[in-house]
Amino acid sequence: MAADFEKQSYWHHRFETETAFEWLTSSSAFMDVLAPQLTKLPSDARILHLGPGTSDLHNQLRQRGFLNVTNIDYEPLALERGQQLERDRFGDVRMEYLVADVTQLELKPVHRVAIDKGTADAVACGPADAVLSMAKAIHCCLDSDGFWVSLSYSASRFEGVRSFFEVEVASRIPTPKLKPTDPDIYLYCYLLRPKRDVAY
Repeated sequence: MAADFEKQSYWHHRFETETAFEWLTSSSAFMDVLAPQLTKLPSDARILHLGPGTSDLHNQLRQRGFLNVTNIDYEPLALERGQQLERDRFGDVRMEYLVADVTQLELKPVHRVAIDKGTADAVACGPADAVLSMAKAIHCCLDSDGFWVSLSYSASRFEGVRSFFEVEVASRIPTPKLKPTDPDIYLYCYLLRPKRDVAY
């Protein structure tokens, strides 16, 4: 049976023992994909890191000089793990950690970037309109030049949000093969730019 990724209880139970895990690909590999977008940003750009879990992606962002990062997860244990990972790496905690549901964000439209690594995939395990709700919430958080970068295993993850986001596959990341004859399987890095003056 598939894991109950949409349930907070699943993540609470998981994070009681899990201290570090990377979804889909390593954070350092994902940072290589993000680099063309991040190099255009000032170091004080406001960044939303959505559903960090026990990834060290936030540390990768800090390593590159981004401190104005808000890590959002609806499981408090994930944020405790994130703070510990930051403290272990840098000796202090300077980023923000916020308990919130990514499908129901209530933040000001001041963020330049939203980033998720597999979070939209987990959200998609919930109700049929969950990814749409997540996209609407993110749309409201981005500033006029903002954008959303999402890493997904799905080649059609964001078909339902094109009415208010310009959706582009920025890159495809090949997954490792166990045998040379295995089929080519990719991860998809999406770049989503919000359309303005749209009605939900």
